Amino acid sequence: MITHADLHTHTKASDGTCDPAENVRLAKEAGLAAVAITDHDTVAGVSAARKAAEELGIEVIPGIEVSSVGRGQDIHVLGYFVPYEDEAFQERLVSLRETRHERNQLLIARLQELGIPITLENVYRRKQGTDKNIGRPHIAEELIELGVVASIDEAFAKYLGKEGAAYVNPPRITPQQAITLIKDAGGAAVLAHPGLYDADDLVEELIAFGLDGIEVNHPDNDPDQRARYTTWANEHGLVITGGSDFHGWRGEEPFHAMLGTHTAPMEAVEKLREIAAGRKAQK
Repeated sequence: MITHADLHTHTKASDGTCDPAENVRLAKEAGLAAVAITDHDTVAGVSAARKAAEELGIEVIPGIEVSSVGRGQDIHVLGYFVPYEDEAFQERLVSLRETRHERNQLLIARLQELGIPITLENVYRRKQGTDKNIGRPHIAEELIELGVVASIDEAFAKYLGKEGAAYVNPPRITPQQAITLIKDAGGAAVLAHPGLYDADDLVEELIAFGLDGIEVNHPDNDPDQRARYTTWANEHGLVITGGSDFHGWRGEEPFHAMLGTHTAPMEAVEKLREIAAGRKAQK
């Protein structure tokens, strides 16, 4: 019996390298019952993925990964069963992507100040897909092309990550506002990869604020973190989720992890579905 789902994947609609239909195919090949499309600040890839899923007999969960800033760093909140065809919801996402564009401009300017001959035009020219939603991985790819770094990991460590020389963060919505945005739209809100933030007090603060779930099974959460977040989720009645954070391939390696390698049981999917359905019923 097929019992698991990968609840965190990206496509060309944001900073993934695969078409939405390819994510669905990979999920089917991995033996999954469902896959969530959770692109950054956009739902542009969901419709194509759902169309592909009709032919393959696998469920596509409409999702999103909302960008926010807390304690001076990126905090991402996953939304599940969001109203991806609703125009009002899509319009709300436009401002989030505009902030992403502003950040890209600031990052490029900082890199240029460091003597790196990179331009915004060349970075954006590299991007193809359903929505020109550019993120740091695209800038990292350009840095590799220029010979400045040898890998995506090196680009983030030296320049683009929160300890990098070019790291910038323009004003963005708070994690609390991201949670509210998702819940007000009728979705279920889950904190993405909490182990990356090195701020467990913030994780606890967001749990208290009203998270519906926490992403425990993620490639960037270490075993101790997974155990701790599982305990917290059980104590607070949160849904325990998991996902690969698959972004396609950078070179020959999957980034972050291969689709299907980190998952959640379908029981978690049903809990998220029930939470979202309850919110939509109240609207």
